[in-house]
Parts: sequence; structure tokens; C-alpha cells
Amino acid sequence: MSSVLQIRDLTLGYRDLTLFRGLDMDIEAGSTLAVLGANGAGKSTFVKMLLGLLNPLSGNLHWPQGKPREIGYLAQMTEFDRRFPIRVRDLAAMGAWRGFGLRSGLNAEARKCVDKALEEVGVLDIADRPLHTLSGGQLQRALFARVIMQDAPLILLDEPFAAVDQSTEAHLLTIIRRWREEGRAVVLVVHDLSSVLDHCSHALLLGGQEATYGAVNEVLTPDRLVAQGYLSESQASWMFRDSAARLEVADV
Repeated sequence: MSSVLQIRDLTLGYRDLTLFRGLDMDIEAGSTLAVLGANGAGKSTFVKMLLGLLNPLSGNLHWPQGKPREIGYLAQMTEFDRRFPIRVRDLAAMGAWRGFGLRSGLNAEARKCVDKALEEVGVLDIADRPLHTLSGGQLQRALFARVIMQDAPLILLDEPFAAVDQSTEAHLLTIIRRWREEGRAVVLVVHDLSSVLDHCSHALLLGGQEATYGAVNEVLTPDRLVAQGYLSESQASWMFRDSAARLEVADV
């Protein structure tokens, strides 16, 4: 797979706080990267750095294919003001503003694309409803439609499954899987290990002023999750007991 972004010897933090040092990693086309860590470990700071909103303390970022014209981004739902007086279809259309401009408006083809995106996420039937009437799951689906309209090679999703039910999460995961199959790179900031283990190819674990990157099964081990402050020893023992039991059965 080709790299969308190469990160070398990255040190990230602020003037009086270093979050981690010496990170080397590639974000590859067709990969799904999970970013995990305890509160304050640097997950949001890492996302801001990828978006170009924050410069690293040191290190290099190299875009082998050129920096994307646009990066698809879904912020945490708590950062979104649903009182904003627009409809669901208007929110989705905002993802294509770079393509058609603020003054010219949507042409017929763009409107079809908006309807297609809304249909894919399952909210076409409520396309004309104002945002303040939506449930958390409906709003998150609409925000996914906006990301679809951005049509970006790199997609950043910050806590995409917060405040949604299992059915909505499963639906959104099918969209993420399609993005991966299309060769897009997807970065997810998540808290739930179960969604990571089953649906992500790579992981970046932050904590303890360290950043550990690699394949999911190599990074998210009980010992490392405890060492970097993501889980307590008792939590790790409980969380991984079922997987250990499955391995024992497989070995019999």
C-alpha cells in the first residue's frame, strides 16, 4: 500500500508539556488507524496536528502524493451546535462547498450526490428536518453524509460512535469499511476497544509520554495497555480473558 502521510521522529505537545517523542509511522491508503489513550494522552492534539491546526514540537510530516486539497473531518459531537438553523440536507451539502462554492449553490448533479450520501447513511427520509429535532444517532449519520460529500483521501473521525446505539454504529462501520476498500485512509479516535480489534488494521496507543504504533494485535496487548495507562491490571485481565479462552479452545 502507498503512504498518504509519513511521520518521522515526531515530538508532540506544548511549550510546557511534551506528550510523546520519537514517533515514526506511515498512514497508508486503504488502512484504518485507531488512535487510543487515556484522557490527556494527546489524542485530540494528534488530530489537530494532522489537520494543520497545531505544529509539532519537532519532527517531519511528508505527504508522498502531495498534501490533500481537503481532509475529511468529523469532530466530536459535543463540539457541534445542533441549534444551527439548517436542515439535514444542508449539513450534508456543506461537505461539497469546496467543489461548488458558496455563491453558486448546488447544481442538479451535486443535489443527486447529496441525496445519495443521505440515503447511504440512512437519513434521506428526514432530509428536510432541522438539526435540532434529530436524535444523537440521526445527527451522527448526517455528519457522516457530510464527510462522504468531502470525498477526501484522508478521513479523520473523532469519537464517531459516541452517543449512538449499536445498530447505528454497525451501519457507520460499513461506511468506514467501504472507504477503506476505496483506498482511503481512515483515522479514528476511539475509546471502545471492541470496535478497534474487529475493524481497524493499525493502532496508535498514546499514554505515559509514549506513542506506540503498529498492527492492532501487536500494539493493543494487555501489558502495553496497562503500561501506557489505558487500562488497569484488573481491567486488562477481565477484558482479555475471553480472547485467551478462545485461543485455548483453538489449540485443543
